[in-house]
Amino acid sequence: MKLFEHEAKTILRSYGIPTPNGSVAENANDAMSIAANLKPPFVVKAQVLAAGREKAGGILFAETPGQVGTIAGKLLRMSIKELPVEKVLVEERISIAKELYFGLTVDRIERGYAAIASKSGGMNIEEAAAEAPGAIVKVLINPLQGFTIADSQNVAGQLGYRDEQKAEITQILMRLYEAGMDYDAELIETNPLAETKDGRFVAVDARLIIDDNALFRHPELEKQEYAEQREKAFEELEAEKIGLAYVKLDGNIGVVGNGAGLVMATLDTIQYYGGKAADFLDLGGGAPIERIAKALDIVIRNAKVKIVLVNILGGMTHCDDVARAIADAKGTSGTDKLFVVRLMGTNEEEGKQILEEAGISFLDSMEAAAKHAVKIVKDAG
Repeated sequence: MKLFEHEAKTILRSYGIPTPNGSVAENANDAMSIAANLKPPFVVKAQVLAAGREKAGGILFAETPGQVGTIAGKLLRMSIKELPVEKVLVEERISIAKELYFGLTVDRIERGYAAIASKSGGMNIEEAAAEAPGAIVKVLINPLQGFTIADSQNVAGQLGYRDEQKAEITQILMRLYEAGMDYDAELIETNPLAETKDGRFVAVDARLIIDDNALFRHPELEKQEYAEQREKAFEELEAEKIGLAYVKLDGNIGVVGNGAGLVMATLDTIQYYGGKAADFLDLGGGAPIERIAKALDIVIRNAKVKIVLVNILGGMTHCDDVARAIADAKGTSGTDKLFVVRLMGTNEEEGKQILEEAGISFLDSMEAAAKHAVKIVKDAG
């Protein structure tokens, strides 16, 4: 679950990390009122769950509350990376002497967290890291000891700080780590972490992504995940509510499978034969026929889908249940979309008989099914 910048900053402030003074607004008048109670100059920032806002024109500067209102009105009418701007964050603009970067993320290769810092923060951090890898400080965090004071002091020292500034930035890094652990973060970062012209440090921007599997530990955030669409498509939230793992993609071959590994392999095979998947949809183990039917309905409703590839390795999930759901979807939805099916496992023969009676083709291997689906799409132009 991704948090908006203003939400992430609220959490950072609760851990004693300095952030700019400001508040969030949903209309131009509220934005003007917020600015009237702040010190100029101001910055107005579109609140969308997308990186690269500044390059997209989503972060603008103002000198007066009237300008803040005009800018807010402009931002609230735009979209950034196809995400509508529904809120803006109005803040005092910080006088920055140096932009730093600090973040904590999961290093899946090392199977633990890593702290990453750089003297070159800001919107070009990726380019700076590519051009000068030595400018990046990386510390692997011992999962038994956590991110210690010694680790934090080491990072602060490698960023070039000494004495009082080193002590201050050490505390900020420790508090960011504490926030990240408390909120089960996959990623928590401040970019830039600004050194101001008077030598202070302020988290000018903040980003926090929480592990979806840990949301039950944060019920207030779990409610928000379902109450708001955020960056997920409506279908993704719909699927999540009934226990389906669904991610909408930009291809035209709908994919339904059981087991994340099997579905990923199906997507790879489609791509190998020159096709593009329209989704990742994992039924999970032992899916009842009602959930299978709902999964097919979600995939069929995607206007981009030209053909549906169903790849089932039946164990707890019964092949005959899958076949009945496919036959029902074909017969009752009125869809003209074709199905290519590969069934193997529990009640396989019964499932194939149901498909045969419904006039739906099936194949015996994932490779053959994927190749056939790609060929049909290409032949249809």
